[in-house]
Amino acid sequence: MQNEWVKRNKWIFVAGPLALAVFMAICGEVVMHLWNWLAPMLFGWRQITFWQALGLLVLCRLLFGGFGHGSGHSGSRRTRNERWEKMTPEERERLRQSCGARCGGFGDAGGKEPA
Repeated sequence: MQNEWVKRNKWIFVAGPLALAVFMAICGEVVMHLWNWLAPMLFGWRQITFWQALGLLVLCRLLFGGFGHGSGHSGSRRTRNERWEKMTPEERERLRQSCGARCGGFGDAGGKEPA
């Protein structure tokens, strides 16, 4: 069964790596041109090569994550909002006071509920 799938979809094994290589080449070129257009004029830094731009792109991916996969924080925000809505007014006030005490008064929302 799996062997049939491989036979029918063998183009994926050729097109996948090819598409990845084209995507990396385009991204590397874009980063190189943006860097060479902005960094030397703004900061006086040197221009970079394609391979340096690709390395910079990989480094940024390692340090900051991303490339369009989402931040992953939307679920935790939704959970916090649901918890807030389930709280009684007394629990909400207690939470406001404890946040205000920890944050030195910055946690005071002026009696307003978060959106």
